[in-house]
Amino acid sequence: MEHLEGLDGLIEQAPEFFMTYGLKALAAIVIFIIGKYLAGVAKRVTIKVLNSRKVDATVVSFVANLSWALVFIFTIIATLGQVGVQTASLVAVIGAAGLAVGLALQGSLSNFASGVLMVLFRPCRVGDFIEAAGKAGVVDEITIFSTRLRTGDNKVIIAPNSAIMNGTITNYSALEKRRIDLTIGVSYTADIATTKKVIADVLDSNESVLKDPGYTIGLAELADSSINFVVRPWVSTGDYWPTRFALLEQIKNALDAAEIEIPFPQMDLHVKEVPAK
Repeated sequence: MEHLEGLDGLIEQAPEFFMTYGLKALAAIVIFIIGKYLAGVAKRVTIKVLNSRKVDATVVSFVANLSWALVFIFTIIATLGQVGVQTASLVAVIGAAGLAVGLALQGSLSNFASGVLMVLFRPCRVGDFIEAAGKAGVVDEITIFSTRLRTGDNKVIIAPNSAIMNGTITNYSALEKRRIDLTIGVSYTADIATTKKVIADVLDSNESVLKDPGYTIGLAELADSSINFVVRPWVSTGDYWPTRFALLEQIKNALDAAEIEIPFPQMDLHVKEVPAK
């Protein structure tokens, strides 16, 4: 009888229990869904506002991701508070565990700090072709912890921000002009003045070669089997590789047409006959 009475009591309390805790759980779910949605809205609005003000794409990407993370963290705290978790105690626990978490996440915190520095000092921007952390590629996105690079053969590289900031960054897109450095070797029988004129005619006829600053053609080395000229024209940064490939082909054809020999490594083999005993 006592067991039945206890069961009856639980049945009588069930509606009240579900009304109290069920509504809290439902409210927590609603808060989480709405908060997650608002985090996405905050990210999209941030991107729209910054783009309308023509802010650099690097800053836009970083700030948008940071705004999403902040709203989502507040959503988690609000959700836990709705289900009865004491958020003040939670904050205290997080603060007390901050040192331990910081030690455990040294790499992540370093990446975050490096991401902030990249946004502030802008050693590279979205769209730049860089070489950093032992990799080369076009910067697609700079997030809170990592940087996304796209290589020339369309591979994606995710590099930690700390690895980029703690190393040497070579930014090939930072300036509007780049110099092409070529070494052209010709035979010792070739006339120096004629060779320089042939190469100069090729540079003058190429529309991608800039007139200002002017190009340089100079005798650089008297090598073992060739006379080596340095050819240094200036081009727009975006025209670097197409112009380099075109100039090599055009110079080769022009030297052939002028009957100027381009030597290649060769070896003379002498066979000495040994008389039979």
